[in-house]
Amino acid sequence: MKKNRLLLTLITALLLLGVCTSPVQSAEKVYRLKLAETWPTNFPIFGDATKNLAAMVDKMSKGRLKITIDSKNKHKAPLGVFDMVRAGQYDMGHSASYYWKGKVPNTLYFSAMPFGMITVEQYGWFYQGGGMELMEKVYAPLGLLSFPGGNTGNQMGGWFKKEINSLEDLKGLKMRIPGFAGEILAKVGAKPTNIPAGELYTALERNTIDALEWVGPSLDLRMGFHKIAPYYYTGWHEPGTELQFLINKRKWDSLPPDLQEILRVSMRTAAYDMYIQAYDASAENWAKMKSDYPDIKVKTFPKEVLAALRKANDELLAEKAAEDPLANEIIQSQAAYLKKVRAWTDISDKAYLESVESLSADD
Repeated sequence: MKKNRLLLTLITALLLLGVCTSPVQSAEKVYRLKLAETWPTNFPIFGDATKNLAAMVDKMSKGRLKITIDSKNKHKAPLGVFDMVRAGQYDMGHSASYYWKGKVPNTLYFSAMPFGMITVEQYGWFYQGGGMELMEKVYAPLGLLSFPGGNTGNQMGGWFKKEINSLEDLKGLKMRIPGFAGEILAKVGAKPTNIPAGELYTALERNTIDALEWVGPSLDLRMGFHKIAPYYYTGWHEPGTELQFLINKRKWDSLPPDLQEILRVSMRTAAYDMYIQAYDASAENWAKMKSDYPDIKVKTFPKEVLAALRKANDELLAEKAAEDPLANEIIQSQAAYLKKVRAWTDISDKAYLESVESLSADD
């Protein structure tokens, strides 16, 4: 009798163990996301951000969340990422928000704005100044979510075949330049266009364009633009260019809360890592450019040209704000945050650099 009771107890315990472990087993479901990126296969820095993201979510979720990455070489639509993610063809995308201004004009404010915030100021605006909430206002009605996807830092003003000495030199100039900066150049008489990364060199070589901006030393030297356009101008148009991770909201909502948080943290970490990588690569390639390519002529746009560009920028911002209440809210938010944060940037970073430079000059 005792043996029977012991056997019954053992069977009951095993049955209860099976019931208790079944939720654990169901929690081990593997969620798979497909990501389309605007960049070519194995494109440095930008492409590293997506690979780092995929590796982090896999490790942090212990294999429960996996991301497959398709580069533009596979999906063949580098500037079609927005549409593919919105339609659910892909669950995620990695691109730049200002590429979609022709579809949804208010998306352009979340990459970089001419004469605007540098990288650290922009991150402050995103995470402390209401930028994330405003970005959600723009993207959520489209069935999308957007998160910062990595920053290039301050971008160079571009490669030019001819020197820019006056505003007249911009008249009729065919230049690859996206975002709000393209609208500014159009306002002063240039002819802006947007071309995917893989087609830039050919367009410059075949005179389809007269000038282009891409990123900066971190990525420009490997593209070979200096072989055709020797004038390399310092920046004004993208003082801190933020890429984006774009997510189909329906897919996001289908993820368990813990995987949403893992994905959110991994995106933020991958974005920060990309910024550090880009900054380091720019420093390294700047030194390489000075030693290996002494014929590159580094220039700054004349004050007259910058003043005209700034005037056009202010006029266009006023027009955008008057046309659309949400655009006005974003523009005013960025202006207010810049006013606040730039006062500190001036007395901290700028004052420090000027002080150190004055000591070097004395030496």
